[in-house]
Amino acid sequence: MKKMNHLRIAVQCIAFFLLVGGFSAIAGNKPAVSTLSTEQAKPDLAKLKAEIQKIESSWAAADNARNANAIAAFYADDAISLSTNKPMLIGKAAIQKDIEESLAKRTKGSTVAYDVMDVFGDENTVTEVGKTTVKDASGKVKSTGKYMAIWEKRNGKFICVRDIYNDDVKEK
Repeated sequence: MKKMNHLRIAVQCIAFFLLVGGFSAIAGNKPAVSTLSTEQAKPDLAKLKAEIQKIESSWAAADNARNANAIAAFYADDAISLSTNKPMLIGKAAIQKDIEESLAKRTKGSTVAYDVMDVFGDENTVTEVGKTTVKDASGKVKSTGKYMAIWEKRNGKFICVRDIYNDDVKEK
């Protein structure tokens, strides 16, 4: 007998909730169950890629002008750089010193280009994958390489907070 009372009460409760839910739907009320979308607005990656490529083109111009100060300005004060066969460079000052040493060794007339291959992230943090091409004064390709950079938007502009790069094996 007790089992029948519990069953009857359970059925009555279910019927009540279904009835109330049905009237709410008829009245145009939103259901009590959350229908929040799990999708968020997706960033415009083509726009971000173009923005990062513009920065990389400015970087190449500074690099080709042998302007260590202008190159270092692309880095955050707390940036970390990882390059081929060197210890990790921590902070803008260490990175700038390395840039100055590298520029001093660069062959006169050589140029570098940075090509953004892919980006992912959002309007505040972008990870970039790119390739480098170094040419001699005659335009002949002397070396190629690849890199990844993480850009953070600080004070309204992207600044490099991390990068890693290395050269490809030279053809013989």
